[in-house]
Amino acid sequence: MVELELDLTWHQVDPTAWNLPWQGWLTNWLTALNPPPAPRYELGLRFTNDQEIQTLNRDYRGQDAPTDVLAFSALETGVPTAPDAPLFLGDIVISLPTAQRQATAGQVTQELAWLTAHGLLHLLGWDHPDDTRLAQMLTQQRRLLEQVGLTAPQPDRQETPPQSV
Repeated sequence: MVELELDLTWHQVDPTAWNLPWQGWLTNWLTALNPPPAPRYELGLRFTNDQEIQTLNRDYRGQDAPTDVLAFSALETGVPTAPDAPLFLGDIVISLPTAQRQATAGQVTQELAWLTAHGLLHLLGWDHPDDTRLAQMLTQQRRLLEQVGLTAPQPDRQETPPQSV
């Protein structure tokens, strides 16, 4: 099992309703995904509102609209780290209101886990530029959710929400 330092933050959303085992899920998923070798890992997970994620989406992707999840990979920057320092993977930002709207009845937990897994895959270099890679990524997301006893928010989901990154 890998060692993960998780920086979990909330911006203008109520964290008490979503007190889920983020640390355990992400540690489990990271272990299964075989990340680049490091003594330990660090990542940020931020839950926010539509206004903040729209600002980030506009500033970093040129799309002036709210989205469900954004992933900012630190591995893409190639910044060297000290041998004993944690490897910072990056940040995942999720709009809680968008996730709630996208979730089917009673499946907000699955939707949040789905989006978090999607963001983690992006942090580790996964992408979905075509249908083949999209199918591979969605299959991996389903596997990650199954590892922690969850199912995809919509079992027949064929694509990620069109606004996700």
